[in-house]
Amino acid sequence: EGIDWICVSPKAGAPLKLTRGDELKLVYPQEGAEPERFEHLAFRYFFLQPMDGPERERNTRLAMEYCLAHPRWRLSLQTHKLLGIP
Repeated sequence: EGIDWICVSPKAGAPLKLTRGDELKLVYPQEGAEPERFEHLAFRYFFLQPMDGPERERNTRLAMEYCLAHPRWRLSLQTHKLLGIP
């Protein structure tokens, strides 16, 4: 009641508090939080966001390749990271 949208962003090693909702956003790649571990959950949308850092270009390529090979997943960007907002 009163909740319009539920977005969950799993982190490696942390238990999920919610296992269903509108969207699941996963930073990729993330050891211990592989996309296959979350595909069975009841979310309407599944997004991969390339991990920021020195390997950002590589991670973006890996995320794009994963999404192309697994159409359930869509590419998303961490806009705040691209804009330099912590």
